[in-house]
Amino acid sequence: MSFMETRGVQPVAQYPTPLDKTTSWRTRAAQIDPLQAQCFSVIARCGCFMQAARRLNIKATRLRKQLAQLEKQLQCSLFSPSENGLVLSRDGLQLHKQLTALAHERDLPVIEQPIVRLAVAETILHDILGRDLVALLRRNASARLDIITLDSELSLQAVSADVVVWLAGTDSPLPGPSFAVSEPQCLAQFDYVPHIAKRYSRVASRPDSLDDLADFMLVQWQHDRQIDSFRPWNDLVDQRPAGIVQSHSYPLMLEMIRCSACIGLLPGYMSHFDRGLIGLPGLFQPPMQRQVWLAVNAESEGEAQVQMIVELIQNTFSERRDWFES
Repeated sequence: MSFMETRGVQPVAQYPTPLDKTTSWRTRAAQIDPLQAQCFSVIARCGCFMQAARRLNIKATRLRKQLAQLEKQLQCSLFSPSENGLVLSRDGLQLHKQLTALAHERDLPVIEQPIVRLAVAETILHDILGRDLVALLRRNASARLDIITLDSELSLQAVSADVVVWLAGTDSPLPGPSFAVSEPQCLAQFDYVPHIAKRYSRVASRPDSLDDLADFMLVQWQHDRQIDSFRPWNDLVDQRPAGIVQSHSYPLMLEMIRCSACIGLLPGYMSHFDRGLIGLPGLFQPPMQRQVWLAVNAESEGEAQVQMIVELIQNTFSERRDWFES
């Protein structure tokens, strides 16, 4: 949604009436549509159409069109291309100077974006949602997003957010957020299996029983010790007299599996996320499983920016559906 649409303002006319070139720049600056003035000011500040378009949350082609209309109305060129990006022309400098002065005398529209608080399980943020969130911010540099990582049930209970994505057992979404939320939606179910880097294990020598794991170092993310459904894996780790690494960092655990010939417990989709890793299914029966749940704060679920984040999450999981099929 563009900055004009969020304020319910109609786009400027396609064929603006030219301003009298004999009048002063101050007079002409005062007669410019405020939203066109903002477009010009952001372009001048950024020196780049793409960055200015991101800041205003509109397409660069639309921003160029707005500038062309303004230049037609003023009957002059406001920018000159250079090796360092867009540079204000002589007329552009005059306009910018007068708009800056007028900003102290009148209220130009301030496009304030509401803060959207997203609380998400650390593994989901790192493996699944991270890239799409970056892509969203690349398109919309004016967004205000507060991302909170959930690394325990305690943090889930303590957090306050507009959108929550968390992991729970397969029978219900509990324990869930402590505040009033919409009906929780199950996004996916994960099977968890030990993983190893392909380069450290040839097909013929990969472990296919728990006894075979004795020849490998095991790495455990400390957060997983709290998960009841991971008890078979946790019991195996606890029984080890040696060859164990405990990590409080999820990315560090992944790096140890990739680069240190360690075996660690990961979601079954990891071979899609990192093709250098391979799962070792069948070592534990029954399978260790968890479900991903999405819920929206009941007080803010109707807000457009909140719905934008919800749709992004739903689309991301839908596009990666093949990751989660057993």
